[in-house]
Amino acid sequence: MVLRGEVAAAQQAAQRAKSDAETAALRAVDARLKAQGVDGERDVTALNRRLDGLATSLTELNARLEELSARVEALGRQVRGGGGAPSAGSAPSAGSAPSGAGAPSAGSAPSGASAPPRAVTATPAPPPVGQRPATNALQPQDIYQAAYIDFSKGSYALAMAGFREFLRRYPDHPLAGNAQYWIGEGFFSQARAAANAGQAERVTQELESSVQEFRKVLANYPRSEKAPTALYKEALALIDLKQPAVAQQRLEYLVANFPQAEETPLARERLNSLKTPR
Repeated sequence: MVLRGEVAAAQQAAQRAKSDAETAALRAVDARLKAQGVDGERDVTALNRRLDGLATSLTELNARLEELSARVEALGRQVRGGGGAPSAGSAPSAGSAPSGAGAPSAGSAPSGASAPPRAVTATPAPPPVGQRPATNALQPQDIYQAAYIDFSKGSYALAMAGFREFLRRYPDHPLAGNAQYWIGEGFFSQARAAANAGQAERVTQELESSVQEFRKVLANYPRSEKAPTALYKEALALIDLKQPAVAQQRLEYLVANFPQAEETPLARERLNSLKTPR
């Protein structure tokens, strides 16, 4: 079944995420202990808290996987018993992002194309107008919405994994540019959290990752509604990385190519501040 394949893929993604997180944390602990000696105990405590947070996110993902597995088993029993596959129901639309400069609107997710209803012995009549045919497969907006909910809860690592899975499956979907933007925003948000925790080295790493991901929006989805927002956020990250000249270039590109964008007035203000001698 398609759903069983999705469960297996999600399980593999969860395992890879867990392994990568543990490896990165252990390397960070080792490096800091070598550099700081006894003082590294404070960093170990902070990293342990990060690992606890990752464990919580992975627990949530595992709960979803268990739910999907239960659905697969139920569908299998129903098919073996001669019944048709139940309807998955209408998928929620991708909601709007929280207001504020840090999280501009994500837009609404359009309805994905549906497969015709599956029958065991006969071809069913077409569904009434306005109703979605029954389907076992997750719709594109289901994956997008789940990732966005994780982002809104502050589960940035889990959200980015969800958006990456969305892009892997649906690279040409109308919301692909939005998904790529939110990956960059996830790293940008993690940089702010690290700054608040006084983790300067991690701030740099997260900002550099955010620059790379924001840049992919314009490179891969130049007509996306998120392109000007990604340019502006990339410039902010570059300013924090002490690269004002590159940030200025990105802001000038934004002003020249997206004069009607909401971020353009903000970009002009930033340009004025960068050009003003200090």
